[in-house]
Amino acid sequence: MTELKSEFLNILFERGFFNQCTNLEGFDTYLYECEQKGEPAVGYLGSDPTGDSLHVGHIVPVMMMRWFQRCGHKPIALVGGATARIGDPSGKDKLRPFLSEETLQKNVEGLKKSFKTFLDFEHGSNAAIMVDNWEWFKDINYLAFLRDIGTCYSVNHMLTMESVKSRLEREQPMSFLEFNYQLLQGYDFCVLNQKYGCRAQIAGADQWGNITSGTELGRRRYNVELFGFTSPILTDSSGKKMGKSEGNAVWINDDKLSSYDYFQYFRNIGDSEVEKCLCIFTDLPMAEIKQLAKLQDKEINEAKKILAYEATKMCRGQEAADAALKTAVQTFEQGSLGSNLPTLSNIDLAKGLSVLDAFLKLGFVSSKGEARRLIKQGGLKINDQQIEDENRIISESDLIDGQIKLSQGKKKHGLIKA
Repeated sequence: MTELKSEFLNILFERGFFNQCTNLEGFDTYLYECEQKGEPAVGYLGSDPTGDSLHVGHIVPVMMMRWFQRCGHKPIALVGGATARIGDPSGKDKLRPFLSEETLQKNVEGLKKSFKTFLDFEHGSNAAIMVDNWEWFKDINYLAFLRDIGTCYSVNHMLTMESVKSRLEREQPMSFLEFNYQLLQGYDFCVLNQKYGCRAQIAGADQWGNITSGTELGRRRYNVELFGFTSPILTDSSGKKMGKSEGNAVWINDDKLSSYDYFQYFRNIGDSEVEKCLCIFTDLPMAEIKQLAKLQDKEINEAKKILAYEATKMCRGQEAADAALKTAVQTFEQGSLGSNLPTLSNIDLAKGLSVLDAFLKLGFVSSKGEARRLIKQGGLKINDQQIEDENRIISESDLIDGQIKLSQGKKKHGLIKA
């Protein structure tokens, strides 16, 4: 590989973000020329509002866009109000369930909140902008779209796309609706180019087919070279996608997950993931990260604390990070219960509360079935005593100093306060 000239791509490679690019040399030249002129390059990252928050797994391309902006370039955050009505078939075995208009709008607002956590939408000539592709799809003429856009696509080539090919290989049906998805995302790219001068799309590696759909449409229909580049799909040492904790997504928005639980997710990652996560989920300088990566054995826990603190500070703010760190130190190092542990308050224990409901309400399990499995495995405790009976009822007799401690394993604790 030739030496890179642009600041942005050098950062991506150094921090382990980069996966592949449609034309690396051409994209590097475009960025470098913009940087030399002091003019922002324009790139976009899209997300369909199938949920009301991004989670940790989505942060990787969002962080790429954050660095894009820090290098002086202009990010566009696209919320797919139109494409969410179809659903991206990538990695799916069946058609996504259709969402109501009310749910879609709620999800759009949630994604806007997630994006604003990492990108600056207010300051400077390269302030980020947010768009919704429903704006240009809601009134589109179907026949005109087929004539102007559909003629630029070969069904033969579309069948080779991973999202389509893998579904067919698994003998899972794909609707014509889903088959159209790559045309819509390709059209998004070209609309953003026409309206905002956008020439780059950032995404995770699973979006490669959809990205190249846009770059090809730009070349065939609009005679412009667009650039696509992707980040790797982040996995832990066992090969599992990062971003989920024991079946529950690690949400970005604070109304979906407490800052303490967000902190604990990073505090509890495996030793082998520490350096990778410091590079991707924090803004720390590489020199500091390399020093932290040298820590071994028990000292690696100090690096994990720094990772958890910096990741939480970026996502939830310094005050929330300080509180989460204080709670973690109190709970795990000082032997007391931190005041910011997940808590169920004002519970009428005179009526009783089942252990299954308690752990479900705290968010420690995603279902009562999961709670039952953990009880059989000896993984749930009340006041540090292992729960033997899945029908156990929590009552006033369990109160110690006005509260009850619930634990899942050694690292997840919560409180019930009467």
